[in-house]
Amino acid sequence: MSILHIKNITEYHRLMQLPKPQHPLVSVINFADIKRKENITVSSFTHGYYSIALKQVFNGKMKYGQQEYDFDEGVLAFIAPNQIMRIEIEDEQKLNHSGWLLIFHPDFLWSTSLAQKIKKYDFFGYELTEALHLSDKEQNTLTDLMQNINQEYNSNIDKFSQDVIISQLELLLTYSERFYQRQFITRKKSSHRILEQFETLLNNYFKSKNLQGNGLPTVNYLSASLNLSPNYLSRLLKTLSGKSTQEFIHEKLMQLAKEKLSTTALSVNEIAYSLGFEHPQSFGKLFKKKTDLTPLEFRKLYN
Repeated sequence: MSILHIKNITEYHRLMQLPKPQHPLVSVINFADIKRKENITVSSFTHGYYSIALKQVFNGKMKYGQQEYDFDEGVLAFIAPNQIMRIEIEDEQKLNHSGWLLIFHPDFLWSTSLAQKIKKYDFFGYELTEALHLSDKEQNTLTDLMQNINQEYNSNIDKFSQDVIISQLELLLTYSERFYQRQFITRKKSSHRILEQFETLLNNYFKSKNLQGNGLPTVNYLSASLNLSPNYLSRLLKTLSGKSTQEFIHEKLMQLAKEKLSTTALSVNEIAYSLGFEHPQSFGKLFKKKTDLTPLEFRKLYN
């Protein structure tokens, strides 16, 4: 099936049969105003702008990449430009959804503090299955912000309009950052289960012969094995343990390196190759960075 690419916000409004947007680079849409188009039950598309969807009710299913998510409760989802989306509605079923959709083109951020800052919000790289689940209080807070942006959006555009919308958008993103932090902590059971699965996966990889044949496990490999996005996995690990995915990999690597240096007669080069390093110098550099000792200096402590 071909994928529809929606280049800009005006095109999206036209496709959804909405009134022309008040501003070509930003729009606030009430989901209740989007009606199901006749004879269209499945849509796959990408778009050239950021989307923040505050969903309260939705009777369809959405796919983001290969992941499917059923929006049956209040959630907040962040979608970066050029991500593949898929919406499925049962035949003859009436589209029923509520909430708010804020869409803005990257050009809207030019000459503002968000132009660079937005890159730090890694939840724009999360899968839909990793959407932010909201409490009633949190949902009310974000709904108020969406409505504030909507009010400014529908006012007469003047030289202050962009600044007002950007300030509200920054506040919305800051709250989202806080609420994600809360979600990782309050959903302890599922979060710690992921941590246990991650540690098992990492241990098994280092016990196998994968190191010498394939090198160190990558963040993408580990996250894909757990059906998570790389950003979400690193954020969850950082919240629970204070360490990123890469730091976990390096910590496990150093444990194995220290064991080989202290208990075997293998040369440093042999150890480097056995740990998946193509160049022993890279192993030595990383070991020095992590331990403040060269491999040979460390070995001397045990001889």
